[in-house]
Amino acid sequence: MSKSLTHQQAMRYNRHIVLPKVDLDGQEALLNANICIIGIGGLGTAAATNLCASGVGSLTLIDHDTVEATNLPRQTLFSEQDVGTSKVEAAKARLTAINSDCDITVMAEPFSAPDTSQLSPELKQAIEHADVVLDCTDNTNSRDLINLLCFKLNTPLVSGAAIRFEGQLFVAIPGESRCYACLRTLFESPDLSCVEAGIFSPVVNIVGTYQAMLAMQVLMDFDNIPKNTLMTFDALSHEWRNWKLPRGVDCELCAR
Repeated sequence: MSKSLTHQQAMRYNRHIVLPKVDLDGQEALLNANICIIGIGGLGTAAATNLCASGVGSLTLIDHDTVEATNLPRQTLFSEQDVGTSKVEAAKARLTAINSDCDITVMAEPFSAPDTSQLSPELKQAIEHADVVLDCTDNTNSRDLINLLCFKLNTPLVSGAAIRFEGQLFVAIPGESRCYACLRTLFESPDLSCVEAGIFSPVVNIVGTYQAMLAMQVLMDFDNIPKNTLMTFDALSHEWRNWKLPRGVDCELCAR
């Protein structure tokens, strides 16, 4: 059964509710939503903070890493006291302090395997039960697995990436748009990490925050979601650019 906003919640989210594009229906869509965030690094912590504060009812956080001191410049949900602890547990504690109404489930295991058959049933269920999945990982193997499962389970996916001074975003909605594999067919990128190439801290927070915004707009059924579009951000030129995927992409997964 769908939940309704309490009077206290309606007052708390009033600045959202007065927006005609949101209204009570949009805020209650957030309240009843379950969003799965895979990867609780720079992207994931920015996205989780915004989603939790904005009134999303349930979050599932997936990451097997522990907090390191080198994470702190960009993973702003963590503090020095969290170094050495589980990222998902530290994130849950901070997010609960931000919004105790948000139901947070954590899974401290890696989202990686040679194929989906070797992923744990719990990981598959997390995507199956999600209304939107946020891919905040930093490697192509995980991205491919997440996209495959989202496509098979008919779950909308918001993918984000950031490296050096550059960020990118892509939204895939099964049945309505092309999938992330279509993008990968066109733009094969080297599996380069932030450790090797570096990352300008504000960029990863900009992209993660944008992922949260896109997820919220998908849940509220906004009519101008950037489908079939790679969005890129360049922090040196301060430019956002949209790249439409061409027709006739040879994607074995979604055949679009």
